[in-house]
Amino acid sequence: MSLTTLILTLIFVLIPLLLSQVLKLGLNRDILVAAIRSIIQLLAVGYILQFVFDSESYLYISLMIVLMITAATQNARKKGRAIRGITWKLIVTFLTIQTLTQGILLGLHITPATAQYIIPISGMVIGNSMVLGILFLNRFTAEVESKKDEADLILSLGGTPKQAIQKQLISSIQASTIPTIESQKTIGLVQLPGMMSGQIIAGADPVQAVLFQLLILFLLLTTAIVTSIMLGFLSYPTLFNERMQFMR
Repeated sequence: MSLTTLILTLIFVLIPLLLSQVLKLGLNRDILVAAIRSIIQLLAVGYILQFVFDSESYLYISLMIVLMITAATQNARKKGRAIRGITWKLIVTFLTIQTLTQGILLGLHITPATAQYIIPISGMVIGNSMVLGILFLNRFTAEVESKKDEADLILSLGGTPKQAIQKQLISSIQASTIPTIESQKTIGLVQLPGMMSGQIIAGADPVQAVLFQLLILFLLLTTAIVTSIMLGFLSYPTLFNERMQFMR
């Protein structure tokens, strides 16, 4: 894709801008900021990745992963401010997901231990984990707040914090994983996923593209479940004090 072609794609930014202006949606600033940030960030990442790929240094690969986890944590923690220590809980979750998935991929020699594979796959895994974390925290904090009286009743009758929060915890885990599970049920029928489409556009064999996409889908399924469960079980104890009462 040439620079001229890229400039022509700005039509797809102008369309929502015009619609927002005509319908007075108030989205003009957000659309412009999103477009400008995406251009700057992706171009910067593109040059950085080119350098990392050329160097094949595990130090640079590790630094890229640390950067991803830091950015994901900063973004997701906004939804969990009501939970004490949410920052370290998110870091532990993202590190666990990264270690688990890359440990299996590299340990079983499913993918080569090169920057070309480790960084893009890590980005997909950490990014998906961030989105799932945001979905879970948003739902969990809302569930806890709306059913606090019910939880207090269980505690007053001698129930443990885990028993008092069990229903909200399970409900939040289920709700946050639904988008991932449901999208996988219709994959290939309703949409062609990004990695597969990118490989096909680049000229790869469609069957090989499908095999790589299945790898990513299975990774994201594990990511979704593990992220929600880990965040849930790390978060709920901090909602209570040593007397097993809700922190006010």
